[in-house]
Amino acid sequence: MLTPDLIEDFRRDGAVRVRGAFTPDEVALVERGIERNLAEPSERALVASRDDDAGRFVEDFCNWQRIPEYEQFVRSSQAASIAGQLMGTGQVRLYHDHMLVKEPGTRQRTPWHQDQPYYNIAGSQTCSLWMPVDPVSRESTLEFVAGSHLGPWLMPRTFMDSQARWFPEGSLQDLPDIEADRDAFPIVGWELEPGDGVFFHMLALHAAGGVGGDRRRRAFSVRFMGDDVVHAPRAWRTSPEFPGLTEQLPEGAGMETPLFPVLWNNPG
Repeated sequence: MLTPDLIEDFRRDGAVRVRGAFTPDEVALVERGIERNLAEPSERALVASRDDDAGRFVEDFCNWQRIPEYEQFVRSSQAASIAGQLMGTGQVRLYHDHMLVKEPGTRQRTPWHQDQPYYNIAGSQTCSLWMPVDPVSRESTLEFVAGSHLGPWLMPRTFMDSQARWFPEGSLQDLPDIEADRDAFPIVGWELEPGDGVFFHMLALHAAGGVGGDRRRRAFSVRFMGDDVVHAPRAWRTSPEFPGLTEQLPEGAGMETPLFPVLWNNPG
């Protein structure tokens, strides 16, 4: 499934599409989990679209311990193995899961951002999976600025009103206005079918469009950590938040708690 060229593409660009990474049964398993999640949202669930949006964008986080379909997929699929090979790490731990559903007619774009600045971790061996259970057009898919995972860290802001709540204003470089001059950036993205997986570094700049017509865009994301990832407590609320973790893990400690189980060890 993974060729040396694909691994090289990931390390150069920070994002790759793996065609047919998951079986129809695995896609159906995740689809059942998403529908259970929508019917039984957690306290972390949020609507990420505006009230006047014709559609609806719903997200939820950290549900693998209460939604058995998610846990089964995370533990039994090839997702962690693929992530481990792409990262070049000896061991892969789960960081968290993330459900993202855009209903038909959702105009809300997901703005350009990096994920890691919102988190409470440090390290370079990171990888996220984004897998759809519905066909995804090129206009609605995730897209990336190739090579942006190599840095620098850019200012994380709230998606709805662009407020700097995670780092003090001016302490990190601001994102460039990518949409104002898309041709100036090496943007990559792919039309996707159920079973495909997009794997990307947590510092890769990415964004996504809305969903037109009558098509839903249900997706499930899993974040993975490699050998060099350690706890980086923040003085602010991270997204997602892990209450009480600072009492368990000091700064710089490995993420060695049952909350972040080991999913894969390199057989070599």
